[in-house]
Amino acid sequence: MKFIIRSAKIIDSKSPFHNKTVDILIVDGFIKKIGTSLSNSENAEEIQLDNLHVSQGWFDSSVCLGEPGFEDRETIVNGLTVAAKSGFTAIALQPNSFPIIDNQSQVNFVLNKALGCATQLYPIGALSKESTGKDMAELYDMKKAGAIAFGDYNKSLDNANLLKIALQYVQDFDGLIVAFSQDENIKGNGVANEGIVSTRLGLKGIPNLAEELQIARNLFLLEYTGGRLHIPTISTKKSAQLIKDAKANGLQVTCSVAVHHLVLTDEKLEGFDTRYKVSPPLRTETDRNALLKAIKDGTIDMITSDHNPMDIEHKKMEFDGAKNGTIGLESAFGALMTVLPLEIVIEKLTAGKTSFGIEMQTIDEGSKANMTLFNPEPKSIFTKTAILSKSKNSAFLGTKIKGKVYGIVNQAKLILA
Repeated sequence: MKFIIRSAKIIDSKSPFHNKTVDILIVDGFIKKIGTSLSNSENAEEIQLDNLHVSQGWFDSSVCLGEPGFEDRETIVNGLTVAAKSGFTAIALQPNSFPIIDNQSQVNFVLNKALGCATQLYPIGALSKESTGKDMAELYDMKKAGAIAFGDYNKSLDNANLLKIALQYVQDFDGLIVAFSQDENIKGNGVANEGIVSTRLGLKGIPNLAEELQIARNLFLLEYTGGRLHIPTISTKKSAQLIKDAKANGLQVTCSVAVHHLVLTDEKLEGFDTRYKVSPPLRTETDRNALLKAIKDGTIDMITSDHNPMDIEHKKMEFDGAKNGTIGLESAFGALMTVLPLEIVIEKLTAGKTSFGIEMQTIDEGSKANMTLFNPEPKSIFTKTAILSKSKNSAFLGTKIKGKVYGIVNQAKLILA
């Protein structure tokens, strides 16, 4: 593989070429030369795209792909193709398949399925066996097989002692625990954010307290045990403050927020459209603005699409009975560009690699070519024609977006959308 990317503006604060418009010669998966008006003496393929920008390859810390068990929702190969054309060179795969990814053989299965794909797959192993919250899964064996973290997707551990033991156990091999935080007893049968909208619509509410109380408990456990903890998809103003205070106290905690919590609010539920039923639920404008502020001040470490494909049978039904989840890979960049500056978007789509122990590849001569290609300017409406996933349950259909992803360079491959 040999090609020259022409007239690309580099957005990479770690690169000596940051904010410079240059040509990039890539040979066999490595950046051989960067400069202006590079000669094409090696007869390389030339890539020229309108208003081309490149950054380090993006990483999504929470992606569900269905397979094994739910291939009707999404397969690993197609899901990774979708990720590549959406700008992601790496994803962390959630363990909520059937069977659950809770042992070494399941980790090996998904890794083997991903071989040869341009987007790299990093499995998250289940923290508890079958994600039931009762017995700890085979964490060390999964780590040896390639799991980068351990957590039960969208399930909060009621058993505080199990989380305590897990935080202590993984310190021997520098493991990372992922703790989704939502008190199931306080949540009860709630299906939407508890507030004016849920009251008006007659929907059972989930108070902010359900999330905040569990986060406070998990941070107390982390303070007691030490170790590393990641709290995914926070959704409230107070959650961000709790994590900010914990960081100030020296705890090794990171957190993420889903794109839909930065762009959408519970006002979207007016039509009882189940595409907007997610976990945690869409919150208020006050919470949304607080999350954006927490992104900018560094409290929130990374942004995830929280991509969760669902078959139509589990979405096209009454709101109370529908499953939670929205797909988000295809719309992530365009939606974020409507609420945040470009450099912050790029930072939060790449910074998660450090927390999950994935090597960062700066855009410089001699580095591995691990890059996302995009144009930050075009404005459009997100429609079904932009959905590449097998499932179509996008909360962003009909939403204004900004920017266009051209593709990625990774694993000695060039993938263009």
